[in-house]
Amino acid sequence: MNRIQNLRKLMSGNMMEGVLVYSPENRRYLSGFTGSAGFLVIGKESMDFVTDFRYMEQAESQCKGWKVAIHGGNPMEKLAEVISKAGIKRLGFEEDFMTVMFRDDLKKSLPEIKLIPARSIFVKLRIKKDNSEIENICKAAAIADEAFKHILGYIRPGLSEAEVALELEYFIKKRGSSGIAFETIVASGIRSSLPHGIASEKKIEAMEFLTLDFGCVYNGYCSDMTRTVFIGKATRKHREIYDTVLRANAEVLKGLRPGITGREADKIARDIISNAGYGEYFGHGLGHGVGIAIHEDPKLSIVGNIVLEAGMVVTDEPGIYIPGFGGVRIEDLVLITETGAETISKSTKELIEL
Repeated sequence: MNRIQNLRKLMSGNMMEGVLVYSPENRRYLSGFTGSAGFLVIGKESMDFVTDFRYMEQAESQCKGWKVAIHGGNPMEKLAEVISKAGIKRLGFEEDFMTVMFRDDLKKSLPEIKLIPARSIFVKLRIKKDNSEIENICKAAAIADEAFKHILGYIRPGLSEAEVALELEYFIKKRGSSGIAFETIVASGIRSSLPHGIASEKKIEAMEFLTLDFGCVYNGYCSDMTRTVFIGKATRKHREIYDTVLRANAEVLKGLRPGITGREADKIARDIISNAGYGEYFGHGLGHGVGIAIHEDPKLSIVGNIVLEAGMVVTDEPGIYIPGFGGVRIEDLVLITETGAETISKSTKELIEL
């Protein structure tokens, strides 16, 4: 209930009498509900969960302290009833999730309602992780570390990227992950220059980079890790690129601490890569927050203006991507602590030659 109390404090500070929530991440964070359909209406003193018949028993079991209401196929009718009964006139809504059609229907059903964008209060609620959240993220990361160790013994020339991805996903589910946090990236050879090169039918060959970017989900919380290996004996050029990215990753870990902004963290890696002559080949941000969603605030990028605080979990993922040649990304999951940062990802980052 502390999460609801914290939400209500933020509601009050933003002149809201209630909020309507139905994004999967915020819904689960506040209610514990793991199903795929449901609306939360949180007033100053009320907590209503609106869903359909399919999830009636699940909601009653998972959503302790919530009043569960079942709609008959048209959720807007029940929502209007619940919101009116709670006396809510100034209603916060998820402007980054709600569709224009849903907003228009809501205003039509409740013409007297004042809708107030509420994304910022959910960012404040979720941006710092409590101990249970950190434990779940660490467990997801530990499964990913096991999977990386396993896949090293599986990879060989002639396998397709898709076969490697399938083996990774099968392994992590056997180890207790409820699923993958995002579509698995397996990119080899010239395809490793694609930052989001999801697994294809391309065959893995000797004398090329192979980038693996994957995540696990444990109790609803995500992990995110990237490692790049080399098939065969790395050339001087390949090693130079790899070592540059590794140095950027390591220096960021030394610099991450409470009090710096995401922009300042990004600059640490960007300066190292630029000074090595590869600045034009590092075109994405350094990292992002991770939690119930795989991409959360804070952003670690040139637009990252949020000041880091203890309890935030972020990624450190510099990269170099050269079209027609290949690329390298090395990514760790990192917990910001009171005095600095703790690396959650434990897999080795030394260049592995297979």
